[in-house]
Amino acid sequence: MASAEKLDQLFRALGDRTRRTVLEDLARKEASVSQLSAGHEMAMPSFMQHLRMLEEAGLVQSRKEGRVRIYRLNRRAYAGASRWLERQEQIWNRRLDQLDEYLLGERSQQGEQDE
Repeated sequence: MASAEKLDQLFRALGDRTRRTVLEDLARKEASVSQLSAGHEMAMPSFMQHLRMLEEAGLVQSRKEGRVRIYRLNRRAYAGASRWLERQEQIWNRRLDQLDEYLLGERSQQGEQDE
């Protein structure tokens, strides 16, 4: 999968409150499907779709222990989104710095005209 597609998939997965809550829960500790679903009032098949989307995006990993599936957070998956957000922040910081310079220049010129 291309990098842009992977990033789209990552942000799509992060775009839902239920999935973000699951990620917050897994940031504290590994959990089984039943533990993760306990705080959500939805049918198990619907909840499993959320887990599948998180796993396909690479945000979580699962393993089977007997009859129980255990999920854990894959912290490395956040790196792509983090890098993209950092680049956007740099772009906007540069733009804001340029705007600040422009406005200071305008203010300075206005001050010279008022004298």
